Amino acid sequence: MPVGAEDYLDQMLVEKYAAEQIDNHDSMVSAVEPEKMMSTMNSYANMSRNMFLLNQTLNNSCLALKSRSAIYKKAAIMEGFMPEYIEDRSVA
Repeated sequence: MPVGAEDYLDQMLVEKYAAEQIDNHDSMVSAVEPEKMMSTMNSYANMSRNMFLLNQTLNNSCLALKSRSAIYKKAAIMEGFMPEYIEDRSVA
């Protein structure tokens, strides 16, 4: 037995189909044209790149707005960390 079968029915099926071989990958026809697939992949990559660049631009803009709205007060060096002396006037 090429494959371990558990009962008589499985043994008969294994014996029947053990010698069968299917080799039809040469005659397969692609459902999608390669040019169309490459065009779709290229469009998706361009859209993804543009979304990434837009996200970077928005992050930089938000960072600039937040840094412009901060008010820095002078404090003595011995009084503590700088973040305690920064007020944030940005809209939440």
